[in-house]
Amino acid sequence: MTSFNFAAWPPQLTPEQLEALTLAATTYALSHGLLYLPPSQSPSNTQPRIPTTAIHAPLSLIPAPFPRAQFQAARGLQSVYNVLYARVAMDTKFLDTVMGAEEGVGKADEFTGTLWRGWKRIREHGVPAQPLHLGLFRSDYMLHAAEDRLALKQVEFNTISSSFGPLSERVAAMHRNILASTSYFSASPHLTADNFPENSTTSGLVEGLVKAHEAYGVGDARILFVVQPNERNVFDQRWLEYELLEKHQIHVVRQTLADLAVSASLNPSTCALTITIPSPTNTSPYEISTIYFRASYTPSDFPTPSYYDTRFLLERSRAIKCPSLPLQLAGGKKVQEALTRPGVLERFLSNEGAKWGTRALDLTAHAEDIRATWMSMWALDSEDTDISAALDHFPAPGQGQGNVPPGTRLAHLKAPSLVLKPQREGGGNNVYREAIPAFLDTLPAEEREAWIAMEMIETPRGVNGYLVRASPSSSGSDNGNTEKKVVRAEVISELGFFGYALFGEGEVVEREVGWLVRTKGTDSNEGGVAAGFSVLDSVVLV
Repeated sequence: MTSFNFAAWPPQLTPEQLEALTLAATTYALSHGLLYLPPSQSPSNTQPRIPTTAIHAPLSLIPAPFPRAQFQAARGLQSVYNVLYARVAMDTKFLDTVMGAEEGVGKADEFTGTLWRGWKRIREHGVPAQPLHLGLFRSDYMLHAAEDRLALKQVEFNTISSSFGPLSERVAAMHRNILASTSYFSASPHLTADNFPENSTTSGLVEGLVKAHEAYGVGDARILFVVQPNERNVFDQRWLEYELLEKHQIHVVRQTLADLAVSASLNPSTCALTITIPSPTNTSPYEISTIYFRASYTPSDFPTPSYYDTRFLLERSRAIKCPSLPLQLAGGKKVQEALTRPGVLERFLSNEGAKWGTRALDLTAHAEDIRATWMSMWALDSEDTDISAALDHFPAPGQGQGNVPPGTRLAHLKAPSLVLKPQREGGGNNVYREAIPAFLDTLPAEEREAWIAMEMIETPRGVNGYLVRASPSSSGSDNGNTEKKVVRAEVISELGFFGYALFGEGEVVEREVGWLVRTKGTDSNEGGVAAGFSVLDSVVLV
């Protein structure tokens, strides 16, 4: 284990120093687009069409300590993960088995099943209009303190709407600026420029979008951002849009699924997707090269069946999807669990017989390193022999438990060290520790297949941080004023690495492109900044 004393972090600051750092952080954030829209003050929770105010994103005053070796290990694994999930998305039979509505998790999870059935109908219609897929990925990790050492453990792998790249780049820049301007009052020898890694996530994510746009081959086509209505995290998206236009002369069209129900159409012969937006200056339709989804990952994005129709229309188009439906399904928690089963990971990493193409890499040498990042996990409906063997270490089941699958019984018995995960993105969906037994007791048997159990990552104890939130004025007036509040709290930090992959014909074009850190209080189980559970952070390497 690193000799760094996590329990002694952060360094002590006087009230005057803390106030100076808070002023430096919040003014930097407000000056550099590290922003959110404020919560809506309207009864319908809608955002104004033209914003008049913004608040800084929730942030940390001092970067989170993270061992240099584990940071570099996560960076080195990102390219392997990029290729792994590209290959999963191209294995139709595997996705049908694991995520499908006929023999997979889609039987128990209606949202997953609806997406899969839409994808299946498109496949049955003939050869896809667009063989290429684009993934903008993020692999999330925490430090696991076990057996007197720290191990890098994966929380999840995100294949859709992997957010906070641009804002995380700006948090890292903010911390470097505070270091340059205040030296953090020489409060810690660890707070030096050499320990603050560079982060250029914005240009890296845009690089992936540009490669897809260029592969489409129509220079004046535009990139479509599919967004949620009343999005507060709009600036994280806008920074990508500005980079595309200013550095690459590529225009972006922003539309919700409701907008697209009216504006989108397919050319019946070429399947080219065009968007028509009435305006005083231009009524010509825009052809779309690439569709970047920052929506459609949660059932609430589809309030009526017509929204699914719009999503499937986009999937049928010749535009390159980020992600396509199979790539979105590949990001399911059930796939994460399935990959842990004996031999499954190795089958995807191997290129035996050139099954992934003559130029594809054989990555089986990385299998051990990838597996080392996984906590133990299993399906609630599992009847595998290793799960049954684990039950032998516990008392025999009580009356009424005989028909309960071994996977569910083991989750009941090990509940204090587990988290249960459904097939959902966006935060606020998991069930933790002591809440698990009561949840399992009421979970219908037919829904067990939609959940996995995963051992909790036990992070280093006693780490603290200074968390800064911005909230609307206590007066209740939506006039842009904010009250700043700094909370010193015991925290847990989560490191994510971004990557992109363009694939579907020949080799996978991919790269690791940057990172983020989210920090939350130990009293919060969830880690989603947009869901209100954590703050944006960066790292100091130790």
